[in-house]
Amino acid sequence: MAAGGSYTIVEYFGGDDGYRCGYCKHEKGNFSHGMWSHTMTVQDYQDLIDRGWRRSGKYVYKPIMNKTCCPQYTIRCHALNFHPSKTHKKTLKRVNKFLSKGEMPAERCDEGHEGVFEDIKSRLKPFSSVLQRTVAIAAGKTQSFLSGEPMNSVHEKGVRPPPEDSLKIDHSEVQDITTSPDTDSTNSTAPTTPREDAAPASAEKTSNVTPKQGKGADPNRPLCRKAKDIRKERRLQKEQQKQQETVSSSPSPAPSKSSSNQPKSLEEFITESLPNDPLHRLEFKRFLCDSPLEAETAPDGPDVGYGSFHQQYWLDGRIVAVGVLDILPFCVSSVYLYYHPDFSPLSLGTYSALREIAFTRQLQQQSPKLAYYYLGFYVYSCPKMRYKGQYRPSDLLCPETYAWVSIERCIPRLEISAYSRLNENAQAGDALALKDLGKALVLHRRTVMPYAAYARKRKGSNDEKEVEQYASLVGQTCAERILLYRA
Repeated sequence: MAAGGSYTIVEYFGGDDGYRCGYCKHEKGNFSHGMWSHTMTVQDYQDLIDRGWRRSGKYVYKPIMNKTCCPQYTIRCHALNFHPSKTHKKTLKRVNKFLSKGEMPAERCDEGHEGVFEDIKSRLKPFSSVLQRTVAIAAGKTQSFLSGEPMNSVHEKGVRPPPEDSLKIDHSEVQDITTSPDTDSTNSTAPTTPREDAAPASAEKTSNVTPKQGKGADPNRPLCRKAKDIRKERRLQKEQQKQQETVSSSPSPAPSKSSSNQPKSLEEFITESLPNDPLHRLEFKRFLCDSPLEAETAPDGPDVGYGSFHQQYWLDGRIVAVGVLDILPFCVSSVYLYYHPDFSPLSLGTYSALREIAFTRQLQQQSPKLAYYYLGFYVYSCPKMRYKGQYRPSDLLCPETYAWVSIERCIPRLEISAYSRLNENAQAGDALALKDLGKALVLHRRTVMPYAAYARKRKGSNDEKEVEQYASLVGQTCAERILLYRA
C-alpha cells in the first residue's frame, strides 16, 4: 500500500494459451502470465519488474521463460557507471550535426522495434471495453489524447512549453555520459529542406567539355528521387486527404490551444502520425497513453515525483518524438519510443536511450536510491533485440532466483541455450517465494481480506490453484500488499 493509502488492484488471467510471437513470428509459441491492473502503486510495480513482470498500458505480463519460444530477460543499466560505445558516440555526432547544420544522414532505422507493437496488440484485444485513464506529461501542459482535457504538468506554474522558434534539444545531460569531444551543445534552427538523393552522372555519359561555372543539371527539371521516397510521399498525401475528408464530414472538434504561431500539442502529433483508423488509435492509446501507476511524491524522491510520463522531443515548434517513461523508486523504466518517420535516419531510439540514461543520472542527484535505467526485455534469441546489451554495465534478471547477474557472465550461458538459470549459485533460491497463501490479500465485494478468510467465506470455491499460481509469481511480499480481485 502506498503512503497515501492506495492499493494496487489486479485481475489475474493465467497464461495457458500461446499466441503469436512478435520476434520469431511463431504463431503459438509465445506464452506469458498476465493480469489487468486497475490501479497500481509505484513501489508494487518496482517489485514486480524486479520479478520479471512488465506493463503494456494497464496490462501487466510475465513471460513463461522455460516455455516461451523467445525468452525475455529483464535488463537494467547502471546509469551512474554507463560508458557509451562507439555506436552511441556516432549517434550523438549524427544528431548534433543535424541540429547544427541541418544535414540529414542517409536513411537508416533503429534496430529491435519490429514486431513488438504487433506482439503487444494481440494481448490487448480482449480488454477493449475497459475504462481508460490518462498519464501525466513531463514537458508542459498539453492536451490529453483524443479528449481535449488539460494534462497534469510537472513544471512549476507559469512555465510554458518550449518556444515556437526551435526545440533546442539540450545536450548538456548527454555530454555527461560521453568523452567524445565532438558533441558540443548547439541551438537548433535546422532547415527542413529535403535531402538530395541525386547521384552524379557516370564518366561514360559525361561530356569531355568542361561545363561553365553554374551550368549542370537542368534547374527546370526535378531532382532524381528514390522510388521508395516517392511511394512514401504518395502514401502520406493519401492519408492527409483522408483526414481532411473526415474532418470536413464530421462535427468540428473543440478548438486547440495551439495555432500557427504556437508549438504543436502531443494530440496533434499523434493525430498526424496515425492512420485515420479509430480501432488503431484506440490500441495506440491503450498501449502508449494509459497507465495504471498512481502519481506519487516522497520526501526522498525526485522533484517530478513518481509515475508515468511522456518525455517530448521538440524541433522547430513541433514534437518529433515522444518517449514513454515510468519513474519508479529505484529506476527509470523505458516503456516505448514513437517518433515521426521523417526523422528515422537520426537513430532516435538510440539517442533517446542516451537521453534517458542522462535523465536517470539527473534524478539520482535528487534521490540517491534511483540509480538504474531499465530497458525492458533482452531477447538473446532474437539478434535484433541484442542491441540492448550494448548499454553497459548492465545486468540480466535470473528467471528462477530473481537475482541480478552481469550480462558478461550471462552471454556464454545464453549461447548454449535460449533459456538459462543465470544465477551460478546452485544453492540459491527465490528469497521472496510464496510461503503462506492465506496471507495473500483479495478484494471481494468491496471488502479487503486475507485469502484464508475469503476461502472460509466462500466454501467450495475452486480457485485455490489459480490464486496460488498468481501469488507465487508476484512473491510473498507483493501478495500481501496487492489486492487480487475476486468476483
